[in-house]
Amino acid sequence: MQPATTTSIVIRPSRGWIGLGARELWQYRDLGYFLVWRDLKVRYKQTLFGAAWAVLQPVLLVLVFSAFLGRIEGIGPAGVPYPLFAFAGLVPWTLFSQSLNSAANSLVNSQNLIAKVYFPRLLLPLAAVGSHIVDFFIALVVLLVMTPVFGVLPKLTILWLPLFALFAVVAALAVGTWLAAIYVRYRDLRYAIPFLIQVWLFATPVAYSADLIPRELRGVYALNPMTGAVEGFRWALLGGSLPQATILLSAAATAVILVTGIAYFRRVERTFADVI
Repeated sequence: MQPATTTSIVIRPSRGWIGLGARELWQYRDLGYFLVWRDLKVRYKQTLFGAAWAVLQPVLLVLVFSAFLGRIEGIGPAGVPYPLFAFAGLVPWTLFSQSLNSAANSLVNSQNLIAKVYFPRLLLPLAAVGSHIVDFFIALVVLLVMTPVFGVLPKLTILWLPLFALFAVVAALAVGTWLAAIYVRYRDLRYAIPFLIQVWLFATPVAYSADLIPRELRGVYALNPMTGAVEGFRWALLGGSLPQATILLSAAATAVILVTGIAYFRRVERTFADVI
């Protein structure tokens, strides 16, 4: 009888700038599904309103914006009720802001898991972003119901909504991978992230129309990834002229942030277990 053979797997740190590691991420897809489900259960465990928070947060902001900003003439486009205009901007923005916050905190919140078990660390920000897509669909249903109530009938451009929602998700992942990797080493980032999201909200045409931005500054303004995502989302739902140049500039900025963010994340992930 021959002795049983054993297989040893040696995990060594990678060297140099490495790629996405898509094959390894696919191999650990079941873990990714588990992480998404875990985040959903933790978020709504022992809550009073449960998944209704996905709608309550943007609705409350719409009420605040309508009370204080909706009275300003020209802040929104003509022919579109301001509450609908604001809510159409807040739905993709909420998806982005919540996904960004969760992705930035995903590594530190899972530090015990990182220190004990090997898996591709990029799964954590990916799962954190993915868990908020459920909330987005709940808010989107409410938005689609609101649209005819306010007298606006969607056109065929509504078919582009998933693309611009994906735009917001990719933007959140792009910035979130950067912040997650930096947050592992510099813990005072916990104070900067909420402030960053608050400032970013007012630097994005959520509560106001992008037409209010001076023409000479619109090129720089479009480098904000969420400018193209919000403007495109509104165009798909409410119609109007397509802000093509804005969307292209925002998409280019998002691509640069995503590629560099993943490259930096993969570069430093070998040290996460040591410093977290």
